[in-house]
Amino acid sequence: MAVEIDVVYEGDLHCTATHGPSKNTLTTDAPKDNQGRGESFSPTDLVATALGTCLVTIMGIVAKRNNLDIAGTTVRVEKHMIQEPVRRIDRLPVTITVPKAKSAKLSDDDRKKMERAAALCPVKASLHPDVKVEVRYVYEA
Repeated sequence: MAVEIDVVYEGDLHCTATHGPSKNTLTTDAPKDNQGRGESFSPTDLVATALGTCLVTIMGIVAKRNNLDIAGTTVRVEKHMIQEPVRRIDRLPVTITVPKAKSAKLSDDDRKKMERAAALCPVKASLHPDVKVEVRYVYEA
């Protein structure tokens, strides 16, 4: 099933994207280090955002399937760019933190199931192999 996303270039390096099914919109701007004003997510910021939300969503699917609760789990993604040989994302270190109250209720097996599933996140699988994705899990004690 295809999902349509319509993008309008608004000028001055700004775009508005509309999600076909929901009609929700988001805006982008070029980053300050690439002629933009950095007033919104850049396209490469959205790649990092997609990775973080995909990882935790996949974990959430596994948690739901196993009657587990990981609500409040946070994800921090750092986007590191390189300029040579072409400007692109170099690496995306990710830290996924499950809060203490939720972490205490997860067995080692529960954690492994969620981590294995997250490793197969479709966004991660879609990234070029040269983009280094480093995922670290923190289960607060």
